[in-house]
Amino acid sequence: MENVTLNMSDSHLYGTAFYDYLRLRKRFFVDALGWDIPHDDEVEMDQYDTPQAHYSIVLKEGRVVGGARTMPTSSSWGNYTYMLRDAVEGKIGSIPADLIAGITASPLVWECTRIVISDDLRGGADRARCLELIVEGFVRTARRHGARQLIGLTRPGLAHALRQLGYDVSQISRTYRSAGDGRCYAVLSMPPEKVAASLIAA
Repeated sequence: MENVTLNMSDSHLYGTAFYDYLRLRKRFFVDALGWDIPHDDEVEMDQYDTPQAHYSIVLKEGRVVGGARTMPTSSSWGNYTYMLRDAVEGKIGSIPADLIAGITASPLVWECTRIVISDDLRGGADRARCLELIVEGFVRTARRHGARQLIGLTRPGLAHALRQLGYDVSQISRTYRSAGDGRCYAVLSMPPEKVAASLIAA
């Protein structure tokens, strides 16, 4: 497996990787989880897939098997900023507006969204390696742009996997259950660098 990082300005350098990542998102978030989000028969693509977004994509033998999107919380495109801020402002009905207190808008804080791993990776070791590469990619991108904190709305259990990879992760919101897919979600936060295992909170 290998990781590539890209945005809209250089996605052409990686063949169909970006489009195939959008295909994978559609398969998982729309077809499997039933999310009511913008899509067609091929791909899922929403209001945050803008020139300000960056992508960390994992390929295995040329096929996209995982990926994630990240962008600074200072982003703004039309009527939208970034997912968590727009949720707090009531623009996303599926996410509780009171999930987090306050609004962050800083180039030092980046949001990570749409983390997905293909069901084609069935072995635990392969899935763990794919996650590691996804995270390494968006951490590298965020750090290159000066980020000091990463945040994201995701499954709370991801915190354990990220700690195993060496990141000091904390949950900064309450956990809530989505009415759409029945799964639990929470906002996680971590610095964009690994720390000694002995310093990571259990």
